[in-house]
Amino acid sequence: MSTLVGSPQQEVVTRQRATGRERVVSFRQYLRRNPSLAVGLLIVGFMLLIGIVGPFFVDTNKSNPASVFPDQSPSRQYPLGSDDQGRDLLAVVVKGLPLTMEVGFIAGIVGLGVGTILGFAAGYIGKKTDTTIKTIADVLLTVPGLVVLITFASTVQGSIGIGTMALVVASLAWMWPTRTIRAQVLSMRERGYVQIAKISGMSTPEIIFFELMPNLLPYLAASFVGSVGSAVLASIGLEALGLGPQNEPTMGMTIYWSIAFNALIRGLWWWWLTPIVLLVLLFVGLMQISIGLDEVANPRVRRTNS
Repeated sequence: MSTLVGSPQQEVVTRQRATGRERVVSFRQYLRRNPSLAVGLLIVGFMLLIGIVGPFFVDTNKSNPASVFPDQSPSRQYPLGSDDQGRDLLAVVVKGLPLTMEVGFIAGIVGLGVGTILGFAAGYIGKKTDTTIKTIADVLLTVPGLVVLITFASTVQGSIGIGTMALVVASLAWMWPTRTIRAQVLSMRERGYVQIAKISGMSTPEIIFFELMPNLLPYLAASFVGSVGSAVLASIGLEALGLGPQNEPTMGMTIYWSIAFNALIRGLWWWWLTPIVLLVLLFVGLMQISIGLDEVANPRVRRTNS
């Protein structure tokens, strides 16, 4: 039997559609009030779109060596030119930019995940747990991170891939989130609503997930974006030294090969300029997202900007 006009089922569907439209309109209005977040999402979204849609229009097999004529300047046939190894740089960008972002996202998720767990454990449980975690994090923060990353990357260089590179970078990406989240939890655990939750009989996991975590979500989101940016920067540094995945056309490895083949001296400006411009745009986008999320997490910043 067909649904009658004005039936309860149709009214529910209508209300759901109206609610969905209201949320979309509300989100658009919020982005107008937060231009930093809007610009950042636009830039990073465009970068992601390159990796998702690009392979449908560009033959990524041309990112392999000896696929096209080498050392071709940008032209109609090669919009971004080709390198000394005979790779189409447009194909390199379409295939390599998402790989570079993948390293950052994996390292950011792992680093922030570990930092969140340890930060909550140190800040909420306290006592010996707090002392132990804080001491380990403080000691590791004093160690020169680049030296440690170079040592790790050199050790696994022969078998390094995107996942391994991300884990190498993530190995030193958890200490700062641990400290900052611990500080936030220490200030929140003494507030009235947490004390009421304790008196009402809520368990420690319930207090963490239902009382503390929701209040930290904007802060965690901003921390994640910062972790992604730091991870991408660290991976680019390692790859530019030749310590990245040799068979993957990431942006860092593209810069490394341009240095190795003296692209700057030989006047092959498109070889090294293309990845640098894209990385600068990526960092600008991540920075704008971080600024926008910081306005959400920090009311004083929001009041100042308004």
